[in-house]
Amino acid sequence: MRKPGSLTNLSETGQAVARARELWEQLGSPSEFLSVLFRQSRFHMYRGETHVALRLDEEMLRLSHQREDSAGLVRGHLSFGRNLLCVGRFASSRTHLEEVLALYDPISHQLLSGLQTTSQGFLAIVLFCLGFPDQALAQSNAAIAEARRLAQLTLLASGLGIGTRLLSLFEDHAALDERADQLVAATNEQSFPFWRALGTIYSGSVKVKNGYVTKGMSLLRSGLAAYRATGAEAWMPHNLALLAAAYEIAGQIDEAATQLDDALQIVDRTGERWFAAELHRRKGGLLLRQGQSEAAEELYCKALTIAREQEAKLWELRAAVSLARLWCDQGRRAAARDLLSPVYGWFTEGFDTSDLREAKALLDELGSD
Repeated sequence: MRKPGSLTNLSETGQAVARARELWEQLGSPSEFLSVLFRQSRFHMYRGETHVALRLDEEMLRLSHQREDSAGLVRGHLSFGRNLLCVGRFASSRTHLEEVLALYDPISHQLLSGLQTTSQGFLAIVLFCLGFPDQALAQSNAAIAEARRLAQLTLLASGLGIGTRLLSLFEDHAALDERADQLVAATNEQSFPFWRALGTIYSGSVKVKNGYVTKGMSLLRSGLAAYRATGAEAWMPHNLALLAAAYEIAGQIDEAATQLDDALQIVDRTGERWFAAELHRRKGGLLLRQGQSEAAEELYCKALTIAREQEAKLWELRAAVSLARLWCDQGRRAAARDLLSPVYGWFTEGFDTSDLREAKALLDELGSD
């Protein structure tokens, strides 16, 4: 069965996965083919059918436990962890992904080495959202280094793709530019339309932020068109947020808002909530630029609520900075300081990231009265 990343679209994958499931059940659901459930879950996740994917993950783990199948457990925990990340259940996602790394044995699970690397990549994103950016970067770098060592192009494309997504969250333009180029180069060696489209999106995004607006917007649009052509729905809210940011830089605020609204509709339809807090915060920022401070404050508060529900300290910090800045500008300095100070004080690492530097600068500006 071919992997989603190697296909022009997901329809072929869906047909293959459905047929494999039928054959597996006809054979009595043997343990050696539990990978069928893994691939079926991945297909539904890429399609944005997250709740279906999660049910399959539960089935895979249940069967693996019943049969004491360690390979099935590795697959099941990775799949569950990845999909829990998508729906914004970060703490649970971390538990499952770390379980993959604990269970993985390089001798007995030699054929699953790529799953260990993939787990590290997704764990990096989870750790970032939870507020551990240094650990996130370390996991991501380790995953890509291992993918290079294994010399599997599919695995390398996947590792670079997940790692590039992480760097875009860091908003480290220099590192993102280099990593996006690496992703495009890796996907040009073979036909990996999904990852190549993603690399084009990130290349376009960073070019816009570096001042090459026309070229960057062209790449963003072509990348998104290629991404949609694969049939993938997963990660689209973040992709659209990148396009919205580009429109904002280009001064097209209404178009930027439209892209964020489209992203939020996908969140509502699919349940992919991992980036929901940021979407509301960014929409608030656009409204503030249009002079709608009350509406902006409402969205900042909503972003803060979502982040707290998800235990996503990095998203909470960003929302708190945005809201505190608004309150500061309104003369509500004490309230702004009381909001931001405990959130910033929670962090134990990442103090050289732009997020924590910005928060510290705002706290210094607010002073102690």
